[in-house]
Amino acid sequence: MDVRLLNSTPYPERAIAAAARVCYAPVGAAELVETMSDDEVRRILRIIMTSGHLSALEHAVYTFAIDGVSRAMTHQLVRHRIASYNQQSQRYVDYREEPTFIVPPHIEADTAMHEAFLAACAEAFRSYRALIEAGVAAEDARYLLPNAMETKIVVTMNMRELLHFFSLRSCRRAQWEIREVSDRMLELVDSTAPYIFMDAGASCRRGPCPEGKMACGEPFERITRE
Repeated sequence: MDVRLLNSTPYPERAIAAAARVCYAPVGAAELVETMSDDEVRRILRIIMTSGHLSALEHAVYTFAIDGVSRAMTHQLVRHRIASYNQQSQRYVDYREEPTFIVPPHIEADTAMHEAFLAACAEAFRSYRALIEAGVAAEDARYLLPNAMETKIVVTMNMRELLHFFSLRSCRRAQWEIREVSDRMLELVDSTAPYIFMDAGASCRRGPCPEGKMACGEPFERITRE
């Protein structure tokens, strides 16, 4: 798995504070960005984060390149609808060589299951290639390709949606692969906006677990915002 931050809003915390402050200021956001002190930026961010008035967070955006993940993972990822995606196409990419297949850790840990898993993936790919060589269009032959097949995707989310994504996908109850993607994304953005991302992650970092009877019973350490 390879997760990289391709691009992000420069000085996101200052930009967000200016966007929030402009609602009540006699001057424009551009001037506010230049003139606000660091203490004022922090004061405004604290009001935003503790009040739950998070619309200003939508003015900061992040773009990630995610490679070496499965189609099973990206099917979960694209369910986060407040985002933009571009993914490697199984309709247009010509898979001449057998691709990589992502193996779940508990299957990989068992030699017999691991071998059976890879054999099934390889057989599916051989059948796929046979259809291609027989003249079947890739858009139809791809129906044989397994969810384990490696793919690449680019995703852009604003900061508000990122926080929501982290709360769901860094939870211990999230599926292992998307949880790892979420954790790596959080590691990449944490230093860009340390105050905003201070308590980012699973919901239990900020309060009671919302899962009720489905809770994992192993909450993360609670973080109190300054």
